[in-house]
Formats: sequence, C-alpha cells, structure tokens
Amino acid sequence: MDGALATELESRGANLNHSLWSAKLLTDNPAMIKAVHYDYLLAGAKIITSASYQASFTGFAKHGYNTQQAAALMRLSVTLALQAREEALQSVKVTGYPLVAASVGPYGASLADGSEYRGDYGVTIEALKDFHRPRIQVLAESGADLLACETIPCLEEGIALVEVMQEFNQVPYWLSFSCKDGEHACSGQPFADCAELANQGSNMVAIGVNCTPPQFVAQLVGIARQITGKPIMVYPNKGETWDAVHKCWLPGEGHEDFVQEALRWQQAGATIIGGCCRTSPEDIRALAEMFRDRES
Repeated sequence: MDGALATELESRGANLNHSLWSAKLLTDNPAMIKAVHYDYLLAGAKIITSASYQASFTGFAKHGYNTQQAAALMRLSVTLALQAREEALQSVKVTGYPLVAASVGPYGASLADGSEYRGDYGVTIEALKDFHRPRIQVLAESGADLLACETIPCLEEGIALVEVMQEFNQVPYWLSFSCKDGEHACSGQPFADCAELANQGSNMVAIGVNCTPPQFVAQLVGIARQITGKPIMVYPNKGETWDAVHKCWLPGEGHEDFVQEALRWQQAGATIIGGCCRTSPEDIRALAEMFRDRES
C-alpha cells in the first residue's frame, strides 16, 4: 500500500492546520495531491488511497460548502488518484495495475478533535450509519476500485460501517481499526471483537489495523488471523502520538526499523502492508524493494 498523504503534503509545504486536513487541498492545491499519489505509485505502491479521509458533508458544511459542492469535492479526490494512476501507468516505472481506494474516515475525523483516536463519540450506531451513508453513496459511484473504511476506533462504528456497506453489497471495501495496544481498539474494546466483523461483511475484502503504533501490529495480526481467513492488512504509523489540542505529533516509543518490522507483520500473517501517519514514499519504496528482493 501507499503511506501517509497528509504527512507528505506537509513536507511539500502545505499548511494542513485546518479541520478539513488534507481535504482542504482539494480546493487549494489538487495538483499537489495528485503528485503525491503519483510518487507513491512510482515508489512501488499497488494501492493508493484518496484524499477523502476528512471529507464529509457535515465537515464541508461547516466551511460553507453546500451538498453539491461537497459531493463534487469527494468525487474529485478519487479522480485525482485515478489520474495519477493513468499517468504512472504511462511511465515505464509502474508494473501491474494499482488499485484506487476511496478513503472513508471515521466519524471522529469530522469533529477534528482527535476523537478518532479515542472512539468516545457518545452517538448511536444508527446515527453513525446516517453520517456515513451519504458519503459512501458518493464514493461508491466515484470510479474507485474499492472503499477504505479506515482508522475506526470502536466496535460500534465498525458495526455501523458493515451494516451500511451491506446496502452497497456490490462495492468491495476493507475495514481497518486504530488500536492503542496489542489487544484493544482505541476505545478500549477487544480487537478480537472488532475482527469478528470480517465474518459478517460479504463484500469486505480485507480487515486490519492502521494508524497504530508499529510495535503492536504483529500481535494484532495474530489475533485477526485466528478469527478470519480474509486478507489481513496493516498500515501503522511510526509510533508517535497526535496531540489534537496543539495539532502536533508527540514522541512515542518509536520503532527500531519500520521496514524490518514489516517482515514481522508479514510473518504474523499480514498480506497487505503499507504506512499511515509520518510515513513517506521513501518508506514505501524501501518496503517494496525489500519484499521484491525476498521474492526473487
């Protein structure tokens, strides 16, 4: 998979200190988003994820966008990824046919208060379904190959997404949780309960964890592997912690070597591997080269 989008946009000079986060650049600088997608493809990514993580009707409405404008920006996020794929395929550096996943971020992302790392929403499953359904409708018709329901912090939101995606049962998707340790989602609920959802979603093509400290990933993969035969995907962060109040990253326990740790994730049973916050095209290039060398 690819790595972080927002991290790379910021490294190129984008100011994302905004409640729309990377989705802000859908209006301010869409060319930069496409360029990042393109660079991840050249680095070896076989899946790239659209800049729609923070894109929601409620989030856009707070900044004066009407329903039609918000839907158009969501579609644009996928179009940029599709265009990047076409341009990359025209080069001689990309082999195969990479997939474009439309990102469906958690309800907490629309609040822009860091609650996607806690899961303490205080809303019902039905309310979560009502939040996700309209944006999923748009993204399901956007031309993306599949949907990426990602950084989900609690079981209830996982249930809501599985139930909504049953309404779009011809659309493949993955479900990925954010976890606080090797056994629990960010909400504190057992990850095993979350992983059980893989056996309920007929059009769910993979389940996994993302935006989770790398040192916990192998254990979480092992839990999922015991529960489901579906592919396990992992795209952890680099071990730091997001401070939602001050909008900055705080040092975490870190990691010895992101690429070497990826071998442990593969050995534990992960078959789709990438990066989340603080990872870059260079990290993905290193991953791709390592796995390519091991296969040869």
